[in-house]
Amino acid sequence: MPAPNAAALLRRNAADPVIGARSAIHCEGRTWTHREYYEESCRWAQLFLSMRPPDGESFHVGVLLDNLPEFLFAFGAAALTGATIVGLNPTRRGDNLRRDLEHTDVAFVVTEERHRGLLGDVNVPVLDVADVPLPARSDDPGIEPDPSTTWALIFTSGTSDAPKAVICSQRRLLTSAVRISMILDIGADDVGYVCMPLFHSNAVMVGWAPSLIVGASVGLVRKFSASGWLPDVRRFGATYWNYTGKPLAYILATPEQPDDADNSMRVAYGNEGSPQLVEGFGRRFGVRVIDAYGATEGGVAVNRDVEPRAGALGMAPDNVMVVSEDGVERERARFDAQGRLVNADEAVGEIVNTEGAGPFEGYYKNDEAYRKATRNGWYWSGDLGYVDADRYIYFAGRTADWVRVDGENFPAGPVENALLRHPEVIAAAVYGVPDTQAGDQAMACLVLRDGAAFDGAAFASWLDAQEDLGPKWRPRYVRITPEMPTTGTN
Repeated sequence: MPAPNAAALLRRNAADPVIGARSAIHCEGRTWTHREYYEESCRWAQLFLSMRPPDGESFHVGVLLDNLPEFLFAFGAAALTGATIVGLNPTRRGDNLRRDLEHTDVAFVVTEERHRGLLGDVNVPVLDVADVPLPARSDDPGIEPDPSTTWALIFTSGTSDAPKAVICSQRRLLTSAVRISMILDIGADDVGYVCMPLFHSNAVMVGWAPSLIVGASVGLVRKFSASGWLPDVRRFGATYWNYTGKPLAYILATPEQPDDADNSMRVAYGNEGSPQLVEGFGRRFGVRVIDAYGATEGGVAVNRDVEPRAGALGMAPDNVMVVSEDGVERERARFDAQGRLVNADEAVGEIVNTEGAGPFEGYYKNDEAYRKATRNGWYWSGDLGYVDADRYIYFAGRTADWVRVDGENFPAGPVENALLRHPEVIAAAVYGVPDTQAGDQAMACLVLRDGAAFDGAAFASWLDAQEDLGPKWRPRYVRITPEMPTTGTN
């Protein structure tokens, strides 16, 4: 812990004459120092306290905003008052968004004009940041929250099930931020670039919170833009960046320029980047890319302090295993001369932590999901993987991503990674569709580079030349789309 609680950390930053004068937030042409951030958080804290529900009711504040400074002021106010921030996903609509609000017992919502219509006729107060009745004074409430106080309820991405609200205490967010600041070697002079949504754990734990720990700053933009990434990095002088999902692919798809590596970015940290994307991005922009394994729950940790191996997440410690549905450890992965996984049916299974849930603190009001995720005293990640003879571990998709063709089971992840090697493909998703006889056939949905035309015969020939794709792994059907459907977290 960098301080007894999050409130103490904000107070420390503001009181320190050096840190207090340093920049904390850059957004839309304005900058706030750490002292100004604390003062603004105090004003928001007074607002929160004026709207606090009666004793015994949940002090949960819904935030439905793009990446704006007010999102971080709300986090600061929650730190100072013991409130809980519930980040709401603007890509959730209608009954789904209403379900998220009701499930997390939100007392009131902070939003902006562009998202107000999404809320409909909710039965809680709604505040627009354009006219929030903030008090003029910035008195610190003087509250000392226990570090176990829930600072945020962060929804999972909802890629394979309805999003679950993960409990994140002040201790959890602060210790995660300390760990990330060490991994990325973040110092006071660093500038984070936060374009991933602040309602998700990646932006909070990796992008913003480390800057509080070391007294650094972040540059905020409303949303991710592939064409805007490099200009933003240069404008902010950003040195570290958090990502999740497909951003590496979309940035690499922008026209290459001879001076792309002339930028301030030093390191990027995220997940779901294929080996070729990671290598290509690092080479083109001169950035060290750490593509790690992680989830909002944080129940599984992989050792990355080892010699890198192509495609591997790192080395599995003794407590991390890949098992079948009934908990039996799977066989070690075997590869042929071309590096193709030859025993997927026996090697691929669910990634688990046999020592328990680690820092995972549970799901809010969802005991059934928690019991499922922690059955047998283990943490079950819901992710597929496989482990080689040296205990290097590889990601193979979600547990729903199995495809069965002609009696052979295989995960979609390795096929997607192979398709991303095609020079015209910038995003790929692989899934099973019913075969006319039995089982599945593999289908691929592809996003092509601008101006590229799909040639089925040429693509089939290219597939046949990929030695790490067995005959049954090669997609029979292809769908071309200009944009891949994604969750709000890419």
